[in-house]
Amino acid sequence: MSKDAPNVRYAEIDRVTRETNIHVVVDLDGGTRRDVQTGVPFFDHMLHQLAFYGCIDLGVSAEGDLHIDDHHTVEDVGICLGRGIRSALENSPSIERFGSAHGVMDESLVLVAMDISGRGMLTWDCPWTREKIGGLSTENVREFFRAFTQHSGITLHIQKLAGENDHHVCEAIFKGFGLALCRAVTRNERRGGPSTKGSLD
Repeated sequence: MSKDAPNVRYAEIDRVTRETNIHVVVDLDGGTRRDVQTGVPFFDHMLHQLAFYGCIDLGVSAEGDLHIDDHHTVEDVGICLGRGIRSALENSPSIERFGSAHGVMDESLVLVAMDISGRGMLTWDCPWTREKIGGLSTENVREFFRAFTQHSGITLHIQKLAGENDHHVCEAIFKGFGLALCRAVTRNERRGGPSTKGSLD
C-alpha cells in the first residue's frame, strides 16, 4: 500500500465482535495489491474481482463464526469495506461521484450504478436459482452490499438483466461493482466540490 505517499486515499478499519474479527485496508490509488483471506474461498474470489476491476489495493483479514454459517463474516466485511472507502474519500472532496457499468460473465449481464451521495441505500433486483456458490450463501451477497452501502454512504443499484448460472451472475455483479467504483472515485478537480449545493447528504 502507498500509505505514506502524499494525498493518498487510504484507510484501515478494524471490527471486533463476539462473532467476527475483521481488518480491512483500502488504498483507492493503488490497484496492484490484493490480499484477501475471509475463510470463504468463493467470497475471497469475488473480493479479488472487485479490487482488480476497481483499480484499488485491498487487504482483508477476517475470522468469523463460520461453524454457524457465513452470514456474519460476509456482512461484517461489507461494513468494514464501506467504512474504509468512506474514510479514504475524506481526502478526496472532488471526485466524479457517479459511476455505472455493465458487468458481463458469459451469458450473464448485470447493471451496477452508484452515487457517492452520503446517503447509503441499496436497490437490489437480482434473483438467485440456488442457495450457495461454493461456501458463499447467495442471500448474503445482498447482505454484503446492504452493509456496504449503509456504512459507505453510497447509493447503489444492482439489477440482473440476464443470466442462468449463478456463479456467472455473481461474478458479473462484483466485476461491474468494481468498474463502477473505479469511475465514481476518479478525481475531478474541475468541479470544485461534490455537488451543486456544495455538500453531500
